[in-house]
Amino acid sequence: MQSLYQLITEAHTAIRPQVRTTPLDFSPLLSLITDCELYLKCEHLQHTGSFKFRGAVNKLRMLNDTARESGVITASTGNHGQALALAARSAGIPVTVYAPATAAQVKLDAICAYGADVELVEGDALTAELEASRQANLQGKPFISPYNDKYIIAGQGTTGMEMIEQQADLDAIFVAVGGGGLISGIGAAFKHLSPNTKIIGCWPANATSMYASLKAGSIIEVAEQPTLSDGTAGGIEPGAITFPLCQQVIDRYELVSEEQIRHAMRLVARTDRWMIEGAAGVALAAAIKLAPQFKGKKIAVVLCGKNIVLEKFINAVAE
Repeated sequence: MQSLYQLITEAHTAIRPQVRTTPLDFSPLLSLITDCELYLKCEHLQHTGSFKFRGAVNKLRMLNDTARESGVITASTGNHGQALALAARSAGIPVTVYAPATAAQVKLDAICAYGADVELVEGDALTAELEASRQANLQGKPFISPYNDKYIIAGQGTTGMEMIEQQADLDAIFVAVGGGGLISGIGAAFKHLSPNTKIIGCWPANATSMYASLKAGSIIEVAEQPTLSDGTAGGIEPGAITFPLCQQVIDRYELVSEEQIRHAMRLVARTDRWMIEGAAGVALAAAIKLAPQFKGKKIAVVLCGKNIVLEKFINAVAE
C-alpha cells in the first residue's frame, strides 16, 4: 500500500499535462432524491471517455526505447483499448488489442480509429487477456494488463488524488469494480490521505468475479450472466495484484440488479443530463440503494465511463 501510494503521487504530477482534471460536481437533484450531499466524479469526461486513459499514459511513460519500438500488446473490451491506443499514438508506439469477439463493435471501431490493431478472440474477457499475454510472450513484446499492473493502478489512482483536492471530507465513495484497478488506486490514495472515507465496492449481481473471489478469500472462477455493465464483466487474471489490494481498501461490498442499474442510468440522464455506461450506473445504483445509511452525509459516485453505444443506452433506459 505504501509503495503504491508513492507511485500514485508520482503519477499525479507526471501525467497531469496529458490527462484532464475532471470535475467533482455537486448534483442538486440526486442529493434531493437521496437525502445526501451527492457528488459525481465525472471521469466520463476524461480523454476517450474513461479513467482508463490515466493508467495508459502512466504505463507508457515507463517503457524503455526497445519496448517503444517493438510496440505493446493488451486486452480490452473497449475502454482500456481506446485509452491505450490514444496514449500510444501520441507517443508513436504500435499497439495490438486482443478483444473478445462479443465486444461492442462501436468500441472496437473506436480502438481502430485511434490507430491500434484489433485481434478478436472467441470467449470472454479473461480468455482474451490470457491470449494477449501468451502472444506478448511469443512475440517478445510488453503485455499491458487492463488492471494487473502497478503503473496502470497508480495512474488510475490519480482519480482519487483529484477527488481529495476537490472535496477532502467525503464520507463515502462508490466505485464499480471489474478487475479492481480503479478502486485499488482510489482506495490507496484515500487510505493515506482521508482514512475515514468509506470505500464502497459495487458490482452488478450478474457479474461478480471479484466480489465472489473476495468473499471466498482467493481468486475463483465464477459463471457470469449478461449485464449492462460490460466494462466490469469477466474473470480475474490468476495472481492479479489487485486482489490483495481490494482486500485492503474496500470497506463494503454491494451488489445491484440489472433493473437498479437501468434505473440509475435513466435517472442521471434526467437529473444531470449525462449519458453514462453501465459500469457507472452500477456505482450510482449502489449509492441510491445505500443512501438511507448515509443520510445527510457527503458521498461521491465515480462515473467511470460515458456510454458511446447510443442504441444500447436507449434500450437500457427505456420505460
